[in-house]
Amino acid sequence: MASSPKSLISRQSFSARIWRRTLDGVGVKFGLAWVGVLVLFAVFAPFLANSMPLVMSKNGEITFPVLRYLSIEDAWILVAFFIALAVSRLPLAGGAKFLVFLSGTAVAALIANLTVQPPALVIYDDFRGPEYVQVDWKVMPPIPYAPGDYLRDLGSKGLEAPFASAGHTHWLGTEENGADVLSRMIHASRIALSIGFIATGIALAIGIVVGGLMGYFSGIVDMLGMRLVEIFEDIPTLFLLLTFVAFFGRSLYMMMVIIGVTGWSGYARYVRTEFLKLRKQDYVQAAIASGLPLPSILFRHMLPNGVAPLLVAVSFGVAGAILSEATLSFLGLGVVDAPSWGAMLDQAVKSSTFNWWMAVFPGGAIFMTVFAYNLIGEAFRDAIDPKLARRNGGES
Repeated sequence: MASSPKSLISRQSFSARIWRRTLDGVGVKFGLAWVGVLVLFAVFAPFLANSMPLVMSKNGEITFPVLRYLSIEDAWILVAFFIALAVSRLPLAGGAKFLVFLSGTAVAALIANLTVQPPALVIYDDFRGPEYVQVDWKVMPPIPYAPGDYLRDLGSKGLEAPFASAGHTHWLGTEENGADVLSRMIHASRIALSIGFIATGIALAIGIVVGGLMGYFSGIVDMLGMRLVEIFEDIPTLFLLLTFVAFFGRSLYMMMVIIGVTGWSGYARYVRTEFLKLRKQDYVQAAIASGLPLPSILFRHMLPNGVAPLLVAVSFGVAGAILSEATLSFLGLGVVDAPSWGAMLDQAVKSSTFNWWMAVFPGGAIFMTVFAYNLIGEAFRDAIDPKLARRNGGES
């Protein structure tokens, strides 16, 4: 006898049912698609927008110039992406997959630091010289301009509107130094994603530990933990970032740490609330009676059953971290040696005339990214809300 839909649904895990309900809406599909596009841009940026050929043949010899100039960061991100794809197909639990991914990326980072040695100085004008022009054939990236290529040999006039340049087309125009806007936007997606994921990851790790201890032990531990949460909730993150930039200079890693260290209090509240409800459950009491160690009780048995509300907070937290970095870059205090959407947006208002393309395209990217994460967060919130599920007719 064939199984009914209800019996099939009842066999699904809680996470599978949440994920299925999350994907029911059109908005979340759009949000996930946009984030997926940004991930592809961030991972394959050197192959999508660069001044050097991807592959070329000269005198019968085939070379790959772009690989020779890959940075340590480029190589590590590329390897980490394929490790993530491979780990996602392993028949392991979520926590085990995460540990395998962390181990693999750590090894990849070590190997990249030992083996990848790009040239210390890259002169982009050379890639338009005889050595790279007088060849049998070559394949260029879709956007044949690197984010740091200011096209001085082509007589760039700095800010130019889309398609305004004679002889070489810039789909989204150029910025004040003459660099291609689309190329810089593609490479800037790395900063947006990295600061969002890493800063939120730091905050999430701290929040889970502190909130878990507060909810499990309650009493004096809960009271002291809540006072600590209130202290960190009163810290103005933006002003703290401005202070650190003024004293220690501009660093993307410093931004990640500050945003992460000051943003964990909300996650701690969510975990505390869930653990206060779960600590009296029979399976938790059985784990305690069995003599399991505290980390196993907290993170193996309790956390998977209380993680659903965190998914909502994480999506909004990533959006907030991206906005913080964009705000800092817009104020001229962001990262100097890498393109950023906020810094590009700042160029729209710095000159005497309003440069619409420097406002529309970077500003639109910031809006779309934050909007996409908000759509994902809303979808997760609706999926884990039992009242909404019953209102919609239960499992659909």
